[in-house]
Amino acid sequence: MTFTEEYLKESVEVLRALDADVVDRLAALLAATRTRGGRVFVLGVGGSAANASHAVNDLRKLAGIEAYAPTDNVGELTARTNDEGWASVFAAWLRTSRLAAADTLLVFSVGGGDAARQVSPNLVAALDLAREAGASIAGVVGRDGGHTARVADVCLVVPTVNPAHVTPHTEATQAVVWHLLVSHPLLKSAETRWESLG
Repeated sequence: MTFTEEYLKESVEVLRALDADVVDRLAALLAATRTRGGRVFVLGVGGSAANASHAVNDLRKLAGIEAYAPTDNVGELTARTNDEGWASVFAAWLRTSRLAAADTLLVFSVGGGDAARQVSPNLVAALDLAREAGASIAGVVGRDGGHTARVADVCLVVPTVNPAHVTPHTEATQAVVWHLLVSHPLLKSAETRWESLG
């Protein structure tokens, strides 16, 4: 089997192993956030930050949910990193946005944050702030899910099929899941362009 064939086989195995019930619970949590007039803040670092930006677009445009990604504001992100440090950038951004109990924090991450190992400490601080504020917490993460999986109301842990490909499979699956969510009957409020053309 070639590398490409093996990688595609792994991708199929990952998707087959996803817990559909957890994805439905994610959809219900986001729908409840919209119903109560809350906002969704999507957090991610690296490739997951790019996924967060795309997910915000789809949540706003296709699901009618007020959504934001702190990493979309590169000026504030870099100013806070320079002046206050990387570990606090998301929590500080969320404080200024007045994160409240009606809101939801949605984390895209491979490791989910780990304070002890200093992996994505900015996610850990944001998650702790969300708990203090009483906001809902959701996640799509890899491996054991780290801090996100421990504190989230609903968290989809992407199964590890090949330990050598945890990061690419997790970040690719995040895209599958958010596209599923904005297409879900509980959330979809607008047609996508090509489908609307019939």
